[in-house]
Amino acid sequence: MLIAIALVRTRDLFACVMLTGIYSLVSASFFVLMDAVDVAFTEAAVGAGIATLLMLATLTLTGRFEKRQMQQPRMALAVVTVTGTLLLFGIVDMPPFGDPNAPAQEHVAPHYLEDSLEEVGVPNVVTSVLASYRGYDTFGETLVIFTAGVAVLALLGLNRRHYPTRALSMRHFPILGVVGKLLIPPIMLFALYVQFHGDFGPGGGFQAGVIFAAAVILYAMVFGLDQAMALFPTTAFRILAACGVLLYGGVGLVSLAQGRAFLDYRALAEEALVGQHIGILLVELGVGITVASVMILIFFTFSGRIDKETE
Repeated sequence: MLIAIALVRTRDLFACVMLTGIYSLVSASFFVLMDAVDVAFTEAAVGAGIATLLMLATLTLTGRFEKRQMQQPRMALAVVTVTGTLLLFGIVDMPPFGDPNAPAQEHVAPHYLEDSLEEVGVPNVVTSVLASYRGYDTFGETLVIFTAGVAVLALLGLNRRHYPTRALSMRHFPILGVVGKLLIPPIMLFALYVQFHGDFGPGGGFQAGVIFAAAVILYAMVFGLDQAMALFPTTAFRILAACGVLLYGGVGLVSLAQGRAFLDYRALAEEALVGQHIGILLVELGVGITVASVMILIFFTFSGRIDKETE
């Protein structure tokens, strides 16, 4: 609390952003200690990695002084107030945090832990829950990530004339160049391992997508944004972001065509467990492609845009 007060008084936003990144990294360590390695992957890559970089990139685009507000966004304030009130009202009916007698702890969780291996055939219970039991929810989350990418591109745009050759370039530091060349290939290889081994161990499409995006972002920071965009075209990532969602939804449509329910993977093969494995592999691949593409597009958009007042 004292650190937060000191940061607010000094208005050191950069230090505040770095503090939140450190907090995310410490939280990832706590998740590892609690055997929640899947969540630790996500927290370390998103919270301590990409989110911190995006916040720093955003701060570099802002001016030193705030512009005078010419209009009063009263409608937006009213919408936020009503939505927050409804959310607080909904929390009242929720069980206390960590209550062992909550319905989820007495009915849903025991079923997942005891029967998931027999019904889904995946050793990693987290993967079986997210990709099979909660396939609808995960599909919705993938759509949310895709929508976020579309919204960023629609608001900020991707005009190649705004990309400076000097942005995010550390190519003049030979040590960073050598270290980057040594680290980037193992990071991408580890992302592929997390992607295709998530049903047997910690990981999955979301974690793999974020790790792969972190490797591309590291390349952009070390070797320059212009060189990164030449090697990883934004047009390809736009297409891949949509293809990931289509791959996920296509698995559900195939299930419907076979007379099964949407995202019922048993329709993909004669044996139920084989169909579960195929379906989980395909939907996780769709999640990984969409997450990696959207994260990279958002980073390229924020980092490549120059505010007219700071040119």
